[in-house]
Amino acid sequence: MRFSEMLEAVRRDPAAVVIPAQWGQGRASFGGLVVALAYEALRARVPKGRALRSLATTFVGPVAADTALELQVEVLREGSSVSQLCLRAIQNGQVMTLVQASFGAARTSNVMVEALPAPQIAPPEDCRELPFIPGVTPAFTRYLAMRWGLGGMPFSHDRSRQMGGWVRLRDEPVVQTMTEAHLLALVDAWPPAVLSHLRQPAPGSSLTWTIEFVQPLPQLNTDDWCLYRAEIEHARDGYGHVAAGLWSAAGELIALSRQTVTVFG
Repeated sequence: MRFSEMLEAVRRDPAAVVIPAQWGQGRASFGGLVVALAYEALRARVPKGRALRSLATTFVGPVAADTALELQVEVLREGSSVSQLCLRAIQNGQVMTLVQASFGAARTSNVMVEALPAPQIAPPEDCRELPFIPGVTPAFTRYLAMRWGLGGMPFSHDRSRQMGGWVRLRDEPVVQTMTEAHLLALVDAWPPAVLSHLRQPAPGSSLTWTIEFVQPLPQLNTDDWCLYRAEIEHARDGYGHVAAGLWSAAGELIALSRQTVTVFG
């Protein structure tokens, strides 16, 4: 199933979503897809005019493929301009993912600070592509195109603090308005930046993930490239702390991301 088909499935019935194995990464389903599906379930419970400002996710356990996943939404508070919600993704009676979301309407303010400029990276056609290789790269990467422009590939023993490049959906019908759901998948498509420091393959995954969206979003379609850059701020004892950003090809800041990642190597 393509990404758009997965989104449509959760809109039809968030109580019985099944993620197929081709969206896997090791023993778990692709976290970016799980959170994108959670966003769709949350969005359906929020009044119009309130844009997603922040998502805070804890990956409690691996979401298995080909097994029913129930997305339970609880509205914590509806204020005059902000909605706070919580979602539990439940599988086999156990909470696998916990998401807290904040949606907020725009307000009049005297404060306006422009974003820092986007990083300078070679254009997509000049960057190395990460190919989908069955049995080598994670299964879900068949649906995402990534072009490396910063740092090293996973397990290349590159000691750079940075990793990034260009990313977009692959083989997806062009949707004229890219939503937060699409962008969640693009940000989480990238492997933990700490993996490039290793000499040989070892498991690594996100433990927690917080992402904040800069609203209003730029007008992008699903065929547009976006620019991603992650920077390792600290890593020790099997845990890494990574800050990242996502920009449009025109240099517009889209989202700010922070992850605590685990690495077993």
